[in-house]
Amino acid sequence: MTDEFVRIPTQTVTLGSDRHYPEEAPAREVTVREFVIQARAVTNTQFAAFIDDTGYVTVAERALDPADYPGAPAQNLRPGSMVFHRTAGPVDLRHLSQWWTWTPGASWRHPVGPRSSIDKRADHPVVHIAYEDAEAYATWAGLALPTEAQWETAARGGLREATFTWGDEPEQAGHKLANYWHGDFPWRPEPGYGRTASVGSYPPNGYGLYDMAGNVWEWTTDFYTDTGTTCCAEDSYDPTQPQFRVPRRVVKGGSFLCADSYCLRYRPAARRGQPVDTGMSHIGFRCVKP
Repeated sequence: MTDEFVRIPTQTVTLGSDRHYPEEAPAREVTVREFVIQARAVTNTQFAAFIDDTGYVTVAERALDPADYPGAPAQNLRPGSMVFHRTAGPVDLRHLSQWWTWTPGASWRHPVGPRSSIDKRADHPVVHIAYEDAEAYATWAGLALPTEAQWETAARGGLREATFTWGDEPEQAGHKLANYWHGDFPWRPEPGYGRTASVGSYPPNGYGLYDMAGNVWEWTTDFYTDTGTTCCAEDSYDPTQPQFRVPRRVVKGGSFLCADSYCLRYRPAARRGQPVDTGMSHIGFRCVKP
């Protein structure tokens, strides 16, 4: 697959939402200057070319320093990443530890654990990507990561204040529009869901961009707080985990794990704060031209 870029025109847009999750508020008008963005998320094939050329080792593949993770069990202090595992049946959705597991050996090469591979996922989005991994790829490619405003503007596809990338109405039965969770979360997805899909498997938005809803969350450059963005890394630390002084950046777009019953975040306005040192099996990225 060759690189394909789309030019997004200068425009004044309404970013955020006052109708959904509190971290998306307030809705505000912002002028975003013209930029050029990749039509699809970076794939395993593209990321492999970067690794082959540079010998880069991703965060998930590096040895861990116990001093950076006070109180962590010794068995967790091995290279690895967080992997989604379906539960055996219905569970209390307040406890995400029931479907997320720290998995030694998981990485972009082994997306669902050490015995898995990307052999049949060449055109799937690369996952288990920490922020510095995405930044390293972008630098190598002569590109950059998008800001939150750029990403959200691109995701809207020219539809002002629309709830979804395709408009205001939810997806209708028989008309597949995005790779988000269909079925009973987190244990029984409908056939064809519950995992990443090849980039471009679903219809593009109005700008010709694919997977701006679902499939994988995507990194942006903005530092995250629950009330918006901030200029400074130290202001983005998670206040509920003061022992971990790890900055968070904004990820956008939702993923294949977004279920209407749990995480209605496969929308342009949706946002989440992700620790910069933590890749997961539903986090990837795309780039812009600097």
